[in-house]
Amino acid sequence: MYPHERSLVKKYSADIFAIVGVNSEPTIEKAREVVRDNKINWLSFYDGGTDGPIATRWNVSGWPTIYLIDAKGVTRYKDVRGEKMDAAIELLVQEAKAAQASE
Repeated sequence: MYPHERSLVKKYSADIFAIVGVNSEPTIEKAREVVRDNKINWLSFYDGGTDGPIATRWNVSGWPTIYLIDAKGVTRYKDVRGEKMDAAIELLVQEAKAAQASE
């Protein structure tokens, strides 16, 4: 999954797009190791384990859980993967660009 996320960061670097990760490793040291070893180059928060405050608030029960949130802050997709995720991201980026252009 990390190579795909890295490719998205590269593809959309000039667009209205961001990946925000939430790491649920049992320790901060393990989370840092995962970030380093997998060359994670996007914002990633440490949640203190699988029952951390972020996972709890967002009702995460499996990992990874993916949320796609539009430019207005509305969750539009949950747990899409592969080509469906790519198409959803493309749609959301185009919507954000259109909204920005009409301002």
